Amino acid sequence: MEQGARPPFPPFDEFTAHQKVRMAEDAWNTRNPERVALAYSVDSKWRNRSEFISGRPEIIKFLKRKWDRELDYRLIKELWAFHQNRIAVRFAYEWHDDSNHWYRSYGNEMWEFNDEGLMVRRHASINDLPIMNEERLFHWELGPRPDDEPGLKVFGL
Repeated sequence: MEQGARPPFPPFDEFTAHQKVRMAEDAWNTRNPERVALAYSVDSKWRNRSEFISGRPEIIKFLKRKWDRELDYRLIKELWAFHQNRIAVRFAYEWHDDSNHWYRSYGNEMWEFNDEGLMVRRHASINDLPIMNEERLFHWELGPRPDDEPGLKVFGL
């Protein structure tokens, strides 16, 4: 068993799939690369946009670079589908660059987990939409999304 197993474990049911998605959302909203990387196997493989990443050290390096550029990042993930050890999600996040230009990034991810509940594969397709500050939808304090903050469906996303 790999050190740092992360329940819930596959095979997923509807409850545990939703739980896994919310745990991932909460972790990413901390913008803590070392914490986020612990949810992935030591040899995890990613495709993020056009970038290919392999292993926790590369994941940490990627996330540091990402959150140095994507400021005031706020993310919502929603379960799209699940089967045995795989989960598909859709997501949206808002952020601004160092010139205070805001963006909403939309996408889909496909996840595959090992028996210890660690993600071994992550494939992400993401598109960025420039938005005005007044068009922002995600306004909670930085960190995990509060339970009373609505999901993507409420926003029509």
